[in-house]
Amino acid sequence: MTESPKSLVEQRSIDVVPDAERHGSPVSQFTLWLGANLQITAVVTGALAVVFGGDVVWSIVGLALGNVLGGAVMALHSAQGPKLGLPQMIQSRAQFGVRGAVVPLLLVILMYVGFFASGSVLAGQATAELTHTGDTTGIVLFAVVTAVTAAVGYRVIHVLGRIASVVCALAFVYLGIRLLDRVDLADLLADARFDLPVFLLAVSLSASWQLAFGPYVADYSRYLPRTTSARATFWWTLSGSALGSQWSMTFGVLVAASAGGAFMSNQVEYVVGLGGTGLVASLLYFVIALGKLTINVLNTYGGFMSMVTGIGGFRAQKTLSPRGRAAYIGLIMVAGTAVALLGKDSFLTSFKDFLLFLLTFFTPWSAINLVDYYLISKERYDIPALFDPHGRYGAWRWDALAVYGTGLLAQLPFLVTHFYTGPLVDSLGGADVSWIVGLVVPALLYWLLARRDPAHAPADGGPAQDGMGG
Repeated sequence: MTESPKSLVEQRSIDVVPDAERHGSPVSQFTLWLGANLQITAVVTGALAVVFGGDVVWSIVGLALGNVLGGAVMALHSAQGPKLGLPQMIQSRAQFGVRGAVVPLLLVILMYVGFFASGSVLAGQATAELTHTGDTTGIVLFAVVTAVTAAVGYRVIHVLGRIASVVCALAFVYLGIRLLDRVDLADLLADARFDLPVFLLAVSLSASWQLAFGPYVADYSRYLPRTTSARATFWWTLSGSALGSQWSMTFGVLVAASAGGAFMSNQVEYVVGLGGTGLVASLLYFVIALGKLTINVLNTYGGFMSMVTGIGGFRAQKTLSPRGRAAYIGLIMVAGTAVALLGKDSFLTSFKDFLLFLLTFFTPWSAINLVDYYLISKERYDIPALFDPHGRYGAWRWDALAVYGTGLLAQLPFLVTHFYTGPLVDSLGGADVSWIVGLVVPALLYWLLARRDPAHAPADGGPAQDGMGG
């Protein structure tokens, strides 16, 4: 099955993108991730740093640190896309086995459903205002538009990212000016008080935001030409994602610090009210819906790819009919919409815990994937073996799955959520450092394990082309 360079509707799923169908430049990663991060949920994430006890200065610094650290990990995954021409999670078969990859895949799918739901709650409020309906109707309408857009695929996703990056950036400039007219910035900045646990919470909030993109970021760089510089892909992805998220989160910090309960009781309504009334308000509701559409399409598309990857490991499936594609995307939409409708009245507390809990599952996966790709396999995989449970990578890699499980367990003593707090948290003053443990422990264990295993050695086929050093 081939795809015309001018075709809008994507035909491929988890199969390798041939060189003849590659197109674009790494700058596309900047606009996509800038647009995906200039949106209301990122604003709420930044606000949480203040809601849970932070001051303006150290919240902004902590969020910036987390965005850069987490964004660097996420961008390393993005650089894999042009080299391999594959969706992100199918690469997990090289570490966990063709069928063993289903373990992190199940967790990834839950993540997509959760992000779809949390995005639909806020976007549904904006859609309801635009259509003069209730929140429930707004959530459902938004979900349907998201699913249809995701079904079209890769090319329209990047077009949407370019549009959102411009429209949302202009809106945030306008909202920033309006906010600074209302608040005394000097007073907000003067009230600086460093508190290590609260500072680390801010770092964790933004790091988890960035790391959660890791399981699908290469899905949106895999059509770039094979000769694309991995370094360029890395830096364009990091700059777009870190800049967009930090911009949104800083705005969230300032709004939460100046507005308090007025913002937290209805985030969408407050932000729109900050901008104005009448036509201006309608335009801002549209911008909020557009920003959420951009990221929710990524979540839906990534969920579709992960479901096909998981099931395909047992059915030797590489391609899908349009009807099959629509069915997978429909499942993501229905599940995410159901969660959104059930949780819309307790959004903020649930979302904060959801972000930090997700981090527990995806930092070990990121650590294992990056160590294997860059240090063990030297950016060379046996692509056909990724689809063959009897091939080089086998069906189940129990050693790698054991390392992944160890990485999960190692974080629990340091984890802080509403429903669980680890036993070592008090000795650290209440700080959550679980994500750091989740990166370091499995990375070290996997490196020690895999470097002695010939099956993890670089695949034949000559030197890696244009790696991170090129």
